[in-house]
Amino acid sequence: MHVAPRTRYVAVGDADVAYQVVGDGPIDLVYFYGTGAHIELFWDAPFAPAFLARLASFSRVILFNRRGTGASDGVPRNALPTWEEWTEDLVAVLDAAGSTRTAIFATLDGGPIAMLFAAMHPERVSALILLTTTARYLEADDYTIGATPEVAGTVVKTIERLWGTPELLRISSPSMADHSEFLEFGAKWFRASATPRTAATQFDYMLRSLDVRAALSLIQVPTLVLHARESVLFPIAHGLYLAEHINGARFVELPGGDTAITPNNYVVADEVAEFLTGYRPEVEIERVLTTVVFSDIVGSTELAASLGDERWRALLDAHDRAVRNELRRFRGREIKTTGDGFFVSFDGPARAIRCAEAVIKATRELGIDVRIGLHTGECEARGDDLGGLAVHIAARIGALARPGEVLVSSTVKDLVVGSGIVFDDRGTHSLKGVPDPWRLLAVKL
Repeated sequence: MHVAPRTRYVAVGDADVAYQVVGDGPIDLVYFYGTGAHIELFWDAPFAPAFLARLASFSRVILFNRRGTGASDGVPRNALPTWEEWTEDLVAVLDAAGSTRTAIFATLDGGPIAMLFAAMHPERVSALILLTTTARYLEADDYTIGATPEVAGTVVKTIERLWGTPELLRISSPSMADHSEFLEFGAKWFRASATPRTAATQFDYMLRSLDVRAALSLIQVPTLVLHARESVLFPIAHGLYLAEHINGARFVELPGGDTAITPNNYVVADEVAEFLTGYRPEVEIERVLTTVVFSDIVGSTELAASLGDERWRALLDAHDRAVRNELRRFRGREIKTTGDGFFVSFDGPARAIRCAEAVIKATRELGIDVRIGLHTGECEARGDDLGGLAVHIAARIGALARPGEVLVSSTVKDLVVGSGIVFDDRGTHSLKGVPDPWRLLAVKL
């Protein structure tokens, strides 16, 4: 599932619309993201392949980029299609994919197009899933939950100013604000999908012209409305309005405010599966033996306060570069950042220790003390993430390490016998939430 399917094209007027088909389940499911998506980059993005694999485990997933974004042809900024005209993209893709009846799963500005399509072509839609979207954005006498024109203008200006930068991802997916790989790839994804002025123009058009409320009463297919509780762009009142005005719609409130695909949003795929099939798919858990490493900067809060925001950010960036340089040298895999530290894994414990020693030295040259904890054990591999007791043990060990110290479990020590690595015994410790006492040892640097 992590191998990208072939991208195909279908003509819509003078434009080519890109689409992909993956999976062979009994249900056809269109997944439609909207502005800021690029179907070819889905398969390289952090977390997205695992999310799509969940969908494809019970359906034949059809992905596409509407005209004006991603891998499809662009459209002039002064001649954007109407909302109704954008439904033609969906018709063409379904025809090309040989789908006569499909469930539609749409989010953000894909949502209004999906609502119109479900109202206009009920014979082709088996179900509708709407994720953090709206039927109207601006306030009106009969839509008091909408935003003011001034707020819409601020949103558009922010999008144009920050498009293609990690800062916009920090706003749109706040749970990932410290995940550097996600932020950098997401910024690249945005840049590939549209230019800043094109993105701003399309959002301006969406926010100011959008009003598909008249279509809601015409939607007669089973509908699931999912909405992020803390969404910045679309407050949850917009999702509640959809559920109240679509006959028989079911509403599910999601935690957080993420709009992109993140581990926090894996539950979305499970909700979609249960809605369409009546059950949640069993997620195959791959168990792997790996060495887990946690690092963090000692006294980071006090250091940030003494340096001020600008100098602290510069120092933190230098720290991140130094750690990643050593990870590349020693072939470590970055799982995620933790604000002022890293969660990484290695195939072997000796290489993990050598890398940890190098990180201690490199960051000390920056005037930073780092503490590092290691443990080797069986982990649950879910997509790009690792979980299980071994991860918790490594994190607890890291928290007990002294400044400038690499602290390991006795398991690690036993596995590197003959490597020449020398240890100092740090005694037996109880690790919070972990059964039985653990003997810990510090690497002699």
